[in-house]
Amino acid sequence: MEKELVKQIGNILESIRRKKPLIHHITNYVTVNDCANITLAIGASPIMADDIGEAEAITSISSALVLNIGTLNERTIKSMLAAGKRANEIKIPVVFDPVGAGASELRSRTTERILHEVRISVLRGNMSEIRFIAGLNSTTKGVDASDTDQQSGIEVGRSIAETVAKKFGCVAAITGATDFLSDGKRTIFLNNGTKLLSDVTGTGCMCTSLVGSFCGASEDYLFAAAGGVLCMGVAGEIAAEKTRETGNGSFHMALIDAVSEMTVATIEGKAKIHET
Repeated sequence: MEKELVKQIGNILESIRRKKPLIHHITNYVTVNDCANITLAIGASPIMADDIGEAEAITSISSALVLNIGTLNERTIKSMLAAGKRANEIKIPVVFDPVGAGASELRSRTTERILHEVRISVLRGNMSEIRFIAGLNSTTKGVDASDTDQQSGIEVGRSIAETVAKKFGCVAAITGATDFLSDGKRTIFLNNGTKLLSDVTGTGCMCTSLVGSFCGASEDYLFAAAGGVLCMGVAGEIAAEKTRETGNGSFHMALIDAVSEMTVATIEGKAKIHET
């Protein structure tokens, strides 16, 4: 089963490199450059258009839409909703990253509104964010998952992913030390990655961009989400190994290098993945 999963992910990676899908991002200004570069590194093409005057038009020519509320403001909320509804009309996938959901009234209210008004294909967040969306007690630490929520456990993580996926009719992807991905029927566990990914800002946003890139080249959004998350984890491991005696800045650069050099053979050799 694991070999078949990895094979499917490898096929999508090859499709990205061949098709170079255009991925529209309405994302945050802290990580927008990293999101663009990681999208280019995997082989897709990024475009960032958050003005209401062109958000729908750019969505119309894209293969996938990524919505990220990391630096939320009233102006971009309107653009996100307009672009999301347009994406639904033309039937392209919408990947939603509810950064910091539960940390403030604005973020919580906006998360609920997007989930209510836009059909989401993949919901990618940390454990605190997804616990909040599931209606469970969560203790967000700003835009990061709290230590308490990160220690929820395997069965709890699986249950939350499956519950949220069924509730919103999407793929729920909870990333952390163990990644839980579910479409409500199938559930995948991933165990790639490194703690260093939490020491560089924007790695969650970059992971979401990779998920968006995979979704732009596949109609199976569970495998696509798994591909994006897996590539981020594997790239993190490679970057950590190459920069053992340097610091966070070198790791950051090596991370993008590792994604740009990602191959099917690398994925096959390093993937720690299984479906339940």
